[in-house]
Amino acid sequence: MTTTATYDLAELQKETRMGAMGSETASREIRRIDLTDFAQRKVEIAGQLWDAAVDVGFFQIVNHGIDLTEVRNAFAMTERFFALPDAVKAQYPLRKALNVGWESRAQVRPSTGTPDQKESYQITRPHMEGLWPTDEELAGFEANMLAFEAQCWQVAMQVLSCFAWKLGFDEAFFSRAHDPAQASYQSTLRLLHYFATPPERQASLGLWRAGAHTDFDCLTLLFQRQGQGGLQVCPGKEMDTKAWTSVEPDEQAITCNIGDMLMRWSDDQLPSNFHRVKNPLPGEYMGPRYSIAFFAQANRDAIIDGPRKKYPAIAAGDYLNQRVAANFKAY
Repeated sequence: MTTTATYDLAELQKETRMGAMGSETASREIRRIDLTDFAQRKVEIAGQLWDAAVDVGFFQIVNHGIDLTEVRNAFAMTERFFALPDAVKAQYPLRKALNVGWESRAQVRPSTGTPDQKESYQITRPHMEGLWPTDEELAGFEANMLAFEAQCWQVAMQVLSCFAWKLGFDEAFFSRAHDPAQASYQSTLRLLHYFATPPERQASLGLWRAGAHTDFDCLTLLFQRQGQGGLQVCPGKEMDTKAWTSVEPDEQAITCNIGDMLMRWSDDQLPSNFHRVKNPLPGEYMGPRYSIAFFAQANRDAIIDGPRKKYPAIAAGDYLNQRVAANFKAY
């Protein structure tokens, strides 16, 4: 059965290949939700999260519990990793079936037909053997990244507990489905480096930092570095407007979005909406862009079965494989 997000992507692919950028609008609100006193305010916060997710599919959370020094340290480690010579990074290549390791310009999205202008490094806990840089190459990298991944998991589970409650599941439902102690764990921390844009290439047609897409997971947490913008969103229900809203970087906030997996699990009550990373325009910052994303993806053996039984039950691992196969030519 086809979801709204998948259906609308066909038209988006056609327009993007023709070079259509679409207009920009600031009128679409990306809501900021304060998680202060989460336990005491959970009913209030759950309502705010649900309304923001249903309306746009994107929202930002502040006072989320991850100290700013930890975020800055994760970015410093990310920048140091990508500064390693390609010959060193190539020792830890992407294993696409397990979503771990390093790749560069290997992700080709159907919406563009060209490689995203970036490199990335995927961390998925059970499958990292032989894929960590040595301490001689990058001291402290493994320990720092695993600690940051654990903090991201904690925040993601807080947010997902609110959606579980609103969907009629018990509050620990998604924590059990994303259990990091299991070998079937497949949530991923992804470090991203979008390449600097030389002035002579700023008008290049067909090249995107990241073409329009939806995420495949339940929930994405995105950390953006101050001053390094480019993220834009467009709800599928508003695709006819061709209007994209920029989400400006704020190191105090985590930008969150619903993924395809939660859209299905919610029987389409929570939309997984389109986003992209645009190339900088004349007068904008042209240097490298770094971001960090945590993809909360249910364990491979978790069963996705919505409260209204709109879709057949499916294992999360099988669902993820289907989404990847349907959306990437080479990755």
